[in-house]
Amino acid sequence: MAALIGMVILALVLPTWAGITYVGLVRARQGGGLPKPLRTPAKKAAYLAALAYLAGGALHVYGLSYMPFLFPEDACWFKAGMKVYPDHSSALPVSLVCRGTEIVPWWVNPGLLVLAVTAVGATVASVVLAVRRRRAG
Repeated sequence: MAALIGMVILALVLPTWAGITYVGLVRARQGGGLPKPLRTPAKKAAYLAALAYLAGGALHVYGLSYMPFLFPEDACWFKAGMKVYPDHSSALPVSLVCRGTEIVPWWVNPGLLVLAVTAVGATVASVVLAVRRRRAG
């Protein structure tokens, strides 16, 4: 289910980003040149947030590669060499337990936590900095 949601997000976000980029390039050509980009603190925070969201999504997809989707009995076989059904599996926190042994690497869930906190913090900082700048000038 989480993989399906991630695929839907990618199917919506990537075409939207491409369309926005295309429209910006068309407007720049009509205006006679590309505008000089302003590197404001709000934009830097927004770039950091986008990078953290992207890295977090990639890490979560990596963690989900350990999950039993169609054939649960094969998840433990391919990941740990045991032909048994998983004792427990969950998508968040990412976990696959086969015969009492956690199969997902230990660093996946702490990495997801760090990237999630970074992404949310940078998003909030970007919005706050943009609002302050707009009010100031």
